[in-house]
Amino acid sequence: MKNLFFMCLLLVANFLSAHTDPENNIDKKGSITGTVLDAKLQQPLPYVNVIIKNNNNETLTGGITLDDGSFSIEKVTEGDVIVSIQYIGYKTFNKNVTIGKGSYKIKLGNIYLEEEAESLDAVTVIAETSTIQQKVDRKIVNVGKDLANMGTATDIMSAVPSINVDAQTGDISLRGNQNVRVMVDGKMSNIPTAQLLRQLPSTAIKQIELITNPSAKYNPEGMSGLINIILHKNVNIGFNGGISTGIQHQREAKFNSSINMNYRNGKVNVFGSYSNNLRKGVNFGRINQIDNNSFQTLDLRDNNKSHLFKVGVDFYLNEKNTISFFTNQNTFDSKNKADTEFIFNDLNGIDQGQTTNSINDNSSNQYNFNYKLDFNKSGQHMELEVDHNEFENETDTYNGQADNNVRPDFSELTLTDRKRTTINLDYVDPLTENSKLELGLQARLFENDIDYESDARVRNEFGEYIPTTTDYLYERDIYSAYINYSKKVDKWSYQLGLRAENVTVDAVASEIDLSTNDELLIPFENDYFQVYPSAFITYTPSDKHSLQLSYSRRIDRPGIGQVNPIPEWNTPLVSNFGNQSLEPQFTNSMEFNYTKNLKSGSVTGGIFYRVINDEINRAVKVDRSDLQSNRFILTFDNFGNTSAYGLELSSNYRPTKWWSLNASFDLYSQTQKGIAERIDPTLPNPIEDDIIEETVEVENTILNFRVFNNFKVSKKLTFTAFAMYRGKNTGLNFEMDPMYFANLGMRYAFLNNKATLGLSFNDVFNTQKIGIVSERPYLQEANFSPEFRTFSLNFNYRFGDGKYRAKSRKRRDNDEKQVQGGL
Repeated sequence: MKNLFFMCLLLVANFLSAHTDPENNIDKKGSITGTVLDAKLQQPLPYVNVIIKNNNNETLTGGITLDDGSFSIEKVTEGDVIVSIQYIGYKTFNKNVTIGKGSYKIKLGNIYLEEEAESLDAVTVIAETSTIQQKVDRKIVNVGKDLANMGTATDIMSAVPSINVDAQTGDISLRGNQNVRVMVDGKMSNIPTAQLLRQLPSTAIKQIELITNPSAKYNPEGMSGLINIILHKNVNIGFNGGISTGIQHQREAKFNSSINMNYRNGKVNVFGSYSNNLRKGVNFGRINQIDNNSFQTLDLRDNNKSHLFKVGVDFYLNEKNTISFFTNQNTFDSKNKADTEFIFNDLNGIDQGQTTNSINDNSSNQYNFNYKLDFNKSGQHMELEVDHNEFENETDTYNGQADNNVRPDFSELTLTDRKRTTINLDYVDPLTENSKLELGLQARLFENDIDYESDARVRNEFGEYIPTTTDYLYERDIYSAYINYSKKVDKWSYQLGLRAENVTVDAVASEIDLSTNDELLIPFENDYFQVYPSAFITYTPSDKHSLQLSYSRRIDRPGIGQVNPIPEWNTPLVSNFGNQSLEPQFTNSMEFNYTKNLKSGSVTGGIFYRVINDEINRAVKVDRSDLQSNRFILTFDNFGNTSAYGLELSSNYRPTKWWSLNASFDLYSQTQKGIAERIDPTLPNPIEDDIIEETVEVENTILNFRVFNNFKVSKKLTFTAFAMYRGKNTGLNFEMDPMYFANLGMRYAFLNNKATLGLSFNDVFNTQKIGIVSERPYLQEANFSPEFRTFSLNFNYRFGDGKYRAKSRKRRDNDEKQVQGGL
């Protein structure tokens, strides 16, 4: 009986123990629950990140909110923890709680998140005026409505400080130098830069980064740095998008339109866009050649059609894993006609002429894969990106000669096949709250194959024009690794980096005389290993002042156009070739920047100095295959060491509530070296020994001034006025006259600010002209009149009602301090 009573007591004790309060559980785990709401709308926020961290800022566990905004985090370890609720576009909510005896079930109730003031325009709202931010290693132009309604990326670039756009070719230069690399969303493109910029609608551009002194994390190409165009990416929940269209006219019409859409349902974001640019152009020119008392007239016409498609998808597998894929597909069709006529006044007005008709078709395909892994520690992540580009181009040119020309009619066919593959592996580790380590590996594989055929471009030893074919294969593989370390100590911060690269270049040019089948092979190899250090020091004594000193070593590898021995273009007197044996040029660049925020604006200033080794520049050489015609070849060569320096100043000021202005001034100077060959035109039968070579050196100083005014008449109506002055530009072979002009515009918002209508009138006073004086290869004066004085009409409309911002892939630089100033 006693044993039975003891057994009953034991069973009761076990039963009571099994049903005691779980807070006495030996596992000592707790739970945290709550509901996240929008503070203004009082509506639940789905897919919000809820992160549980310890006091060392290490992530312990976490989750995301459901459709009703609620969350429940189970099995939270006993002790003091931090509940961090993070959502893009909202202020982060942090709360300290304790899991322990008597409080194993934490109920936070309703948590109201407030929107970040600076991120209200991150997705759907665009600021009225553009601004500039000074970061550790770049300046960022935030594109406001004043620039977004200009038409294309080319139009925006004309208004951005430090950038100049060639009015005829569309090529761009940064700080007076064309050795600049242009990227879109951090990725290089095989599409020619001028073509790419004309295809991108201005409304698609969110920011333009001017990385004039890049850190070791970036590719070291480009003496003057990098330009990175960042496009809008909508990450709203639901279906959202926008459309834009514009037309421009002077002599011929130019039309562009675009549409972008995205659908986000939580863990999947699907996005796509389409844009086109249909443009006809007319350009008239006259070139007076002083030495032989002749002149040349040019009538240049083009008809270009381009289409750009983009489709992509983001998979948010969980709070730590994201996979993304997108593809860009581009097609371009161009028909060009150039009528050239030479009038020789000393020969009773005898004329020679050439009519060039060319058809240029190209296509570009880009495929991009990205995987990002976030670790438990906040900010620690690894990212793998694979980007593949393919570019194919066919140019068919017919050069018809006048009846009295010595040279016969001839045709040219050029086929280009280009492939570029880039693989990046990046790792970021915030070692402490004030320090960060970045490591990375990269492989860049590049292949370019050009086939060229002409039926009568060169002469043989008997003076006969013969058919030839040339094949040029160029391969370049680059393998690199980098390390960056940054740290902040009180008001000081610094960043040190080192990049190491191993480069292999293999090229071969093969030329065949089709009349004899004789083949000439010209191989070229260049293997080298280089390191590129970088250093940045920033001092921020207060929120109103910021000073920065930086240094980097850079390289300019010869571009395909600079090494391609196949002619890029031909005229009766000049041909343009590359130099296959061209070597890279190296630059050591130092820069100092200062930013001050004023009560009614801000001022940003900077100076830079560069030391350039093995400078790449133009060379003018006599065409040795056609000495009798006194023809010349424009090519490239290396010319020892030189230096460059510059000054930049930009500011914004708001005199009244309805008037704001942004102004910038920049000055650049560089010593340029080159060579020029010539032959005495009076010699009846010149030979190669008659060629005279001279060394050319010029000091080129370029001055630019821009001012952009915004006059806000009402909440819906704004007028703009833009003026620019570009000083004299002196090159090795030419001197370009100063250029100045003024543009007027207006924009009107309606349909609850979802739609915008813009009008603009460029070159109001008809002052924008192109005047050139050239000493080499001939003493000549040139004047061109492209379509500068244009009228434009633009319309933009945003649609969709998605409110909540979803998680987006982090930018590599999203944790760098920003100092804001005016454009």
